[in-house]
Amino acid sequence: MVDFKGAHYPKSVILFAVFFYLRYPVSYRDLKEIMQERGVDVDHATMNRWVVKYSPLIAAQAQTKKRPTAKSWRMDETYIKVKGKWMYHYRAVDRNGETLDFMLSERRDKPAARRFFRRAIGNNGVPDRIVIDKSGANLAGLEAVNVILKLTGTGQMIKILQVKYLNNIIEQDHRSIKRITGRMLGFKAFLSASATLDGIETAHMIRKGQFHANGLNAFQQFALLAA
Repeated sequence: MVDFKGAHYPKSVILFAVFFYLRYPVSYRDLKEIMQERGVDVDHATMNRWVVKYSPLIAAQAQTKKRPTAKSWRMDETYIKVKGKWMYHYRAVDRNGETLDFMLSERRDKPAARRFFRRAIGNNGVPDRIVIDKSGANLAGLEAVNVILKLTGTGQMIKILQVKYLNNIIEQDHRSIKRITGRMLGFKAFLSASATLDGIETAHMIRKGQFHANGLNAFQQFALLAA
């Protein structure tokens, strides 16, 4: 449950602003006008604080409530500009395109890849296979995870495939994330970038139908994750 105690605006207002920013390619200036049209006067800084504070909490809820995913994964990273520098947004989807996990990193190296794979496995279980690109860092990170699996005696090793065309599904999926972040014109800080991306990915998961909708629209599903 996400705690809204102490907030100076109603929970419904906060959730509407956060969801709209994460789901559609709008700037905070656009969102301020949208909120004013609905009779709510709130400044840019306040809405930014809402996104940074609540997005990771709602994303954590989403990981526990999403539908089961397949055991064949596709992993890749895309570029996100933070403080004027390109950073790396690690992402994984299953063979059906369902989002598994995501993580922003300042570096694209073996430790970052290993950290991402361990996080994804912690949230989704051990897959049968993972398709990656030709990146040596990603291969080394995944091989390190396999060593850990072997040493812990789980009896399960991950099959590693480096086949470019099999990764088309995640490369196409990057576009939905970039469509939203492109309007944001870069992030000023790593923390706010990571938090916002958590929320964007969650809104994208709702769009892909990864939760039991039970007749609820996209915003209602988002609000339910915060309930």
